[in-house]
Amino acid sequence: MTDIKTWIKIFTQKVEQTFVGRVWFIGLQGSYGRGEATKTSDIDTVVILDELRLNDLKAYSEMLDTLPDRDFVCGFISGKPELLNWETSDLFQFYYDTTPIKGSLDLLLAKIDRQAVKRAIRIGACNIYHACVHNFVHEKSDDILRSLYKSAVFVLQAVWFYGKGKYIKSQTELQKAINPPSAVLDTALLLKGGACVQLEEMSELLLNWATALIKGYSE
Repeated sequence: MTDIKTWIKIFTQKVEQTFVGRVWFIGLQGSYGRGEATKTSDIDTVVILDELRLNDLKAYSEMLDTLPDRDFVCGFISGKPELLNWETSDLFQFYYDTTPIKGSLDLLLAKIDRQAVKRAIRIGACNIYHACVHNFVHEKSDDILRSLYKSAVFVLQAVWFYGKGKYIKSQTELQKAINPPSAVLDTALLLKGGACVQLEEMSELLLNWATALIKGYSE
């Protein structure tokens, strides 16, 4: 596994050297940000600059190529003005799933109202529904279904937040909190742990769950 504390220190130094005086925010998302990483986990970074142009992307890509564990690095880079005007339903998950390394995303909080969280649930459920149907009929891919269950966890975090007003970043803590238990979350964590995909059974569970959310969180 990557020593993330050492890695993120090197990453931060190189980002600041590459974009001198232009870095507004650096953060970490995903399993490393939650403290739930495994040896196969991606390193999901967030970099927000004063503005973003194609030359910045070239410089950023070249900088990433100098880092250890480059094949595991993914994430998000943007300009500050774009982020501040982003679709607010996306900002909900973005804000709460990001661990700050440099700077703060608190400017986004004023944009994340209850309706934004509701849209995040509905849009997430719609996307999962669509992809689940397509996968079952056309692709029949275990990997796609795994990724959809991963996305479902984010939607469940939004559902919990919408009902309780609290964001639970840890997936295992979310599993403990939800009562009665969520079969979708339980399945997602089993798949994350390496369980085999049962395409028909798991697709049906996911499809029924997404259907209920689409109906329950309509306008």
